[in-house]
Amino acid sequence: MKTVLAIDQGTTGSTCLVIGEDGSVLGRGYREFTQHFPKPGWVEHDAEEIWEKTLDAGRDALREAGVHPDAVGITNQRETVVVWDRNTGLPLHRALVWQDRRTAERCRNLQTELGDEYIANKTGLVWDPYFSGTKIEWLLENVEGLSAKVDGGDAVFGTIDSWLVFKLTSGKSYVTDHTNASRTLLYDIDSLQWDGELLAKFGVPVHALPEIKGSSEVVGVMDSAHFGFEAPVAGIAGDQQAALFGQACWDPGQAKCTYGTGAFLLMNVGERPGPERPSNGLLTTIGCDGVGAPAYAVEGSVFIAGAAIQWLRDGLQIIESASETEAMARSVEDTGGVYFVPAFVGLGAPYWESEARGTLVGLTRGTTRAHLVRAALEAMTYGTKDVAQAMAEAAGIPVSEMRVDGGAAANDWLMQFQADILGVEVARPDMVETTALGAAGLAGLRTGVWPNADSFAESRQYAHFTPRPKDDSDYQGWQRAVRAVLAWAQDR
Repeated sequence: MKTVLAIDQGTTGSTCLVIGEDGSVLGRGYREFTQHFPKPGWVEHDAEEIWEKTLDAGRDALREAGVHPDAVGITNQRETVVVWDRNTGLPLHRALVWQDRRTAERCRNLQTELGDEYIANKTGLVWDPYFSGTKIEWLLENVEGLSAKVDGGDAVFGTIDSWLVFKLTSGKSYVTDHTNASRTLLYDIDSLQWDGELLAKFGVPVHALPEIKGSSEVVGVMDSAHFGFEAPVAGIAGDQQAALFGQACWDPGQAKCTYGTGAFLLMNVGERPGPERPSNGLLTTIGCDGVGAPAYAVEGSVFIAGAAIQWLRDGLQIIESASETEAMARSVEDTGGVYFVPAFVGLGAPYWESEARGTLVGLTRGTTRAHLVRAALEAMTYGTKDVAQAMAEAAGIPVSEMRVDGGAAANDWLMQFQADILGVEVARPDMVETTALGAAGLAGLRTGVWPNADSFAESRQYAHFTPRPKDDSDYQGWQRAVRAVLAWAQDR
């Protein structure tokens, strides 16, 4: 059986899976690495430790599988930046992680100077330290001697995918893909290449950035020194785009939602939404079509999803585990008029109110813990509908289907209610590690593990939740509760 080694390099650890052409996981490895917080709001990783832990995880997976995979695919935490010496292959500073906020003031200044439309029209993004551009600028200005090394061609920058490909190929390949490049603030989302004006603005010479390749393309050969065999590195995608591909969302209108601490939604929109369309706080980014070529996607997030259930468990202690929630939700006909808006850290798209806070409305003496649990679960579905509607409006394309993954997707009651609220079918795959699967698919399509996208998708099995007829009264009640939260936040 043909196989792929999928490297899923995340924020807290590296997971490696050996995935067979039938979609089965033949081997698995996982290693965590150190989180560094040198100052409040600063988050750093040791890129060399990431490399070493990734090798360890890969060796564990290969040992369990007992095979030499036909290809390697990589998916990665996005926006995190590494700078290294191109000659020695050693980092010149700790990696600045996507969570790092040290360039917040610089972003505010750029927003004042250039405006939101400028960066949205060029890159599809917003002025925020989340993205890579201001991180690279900070390194150039604060690492002694770095600017001269960059000018001389000895020092280079890259997101984690570039770093891993460079190391796997022992320095022979210095590349990235369109999905990762689109998260840097340095990439023109229309021309699909580095933007000269933005490079000049941040002081980044183009020779210090990787060549942009396709997400499904042989970009180099893994050196046998690492795992004892050579294999083509043939798939690269940022984590959320890899999940979109792994969920087979290749056509406009297909969307995926990952339920974790929050909920992350991406929808394939085919052609780029025009700049005249309202953004509703959404991002435009690059995903992949069915052959791994660039396709546009709209991205939005719900800040709090599964974290609301954790609060009920750890904060209020009204449940002992998340697994109880399905039976509790089924035990009552409805929430008894209770709505829970879990805005613990503000409201995201489409509201964008940072001062919003969590609110329960509609409480009576008849309210029980089952009503609160059901209200928390329903809040996930309403928040997802808020973002899905904003996506459809921004792109001018209705959501045709929602594919789901993440911990809460295991709750059958929740998935059925999500389908009812959205009014579209919800599909849950048998394998929830869709990020790694997407990286494997991109690599395997290019190297013949799967002859085409359909054969890759056929290795998946889905549970389908078909929407039942439902009026809008519940969702209208949610919108009323959100208006109460917004009024509280704004009347200060």
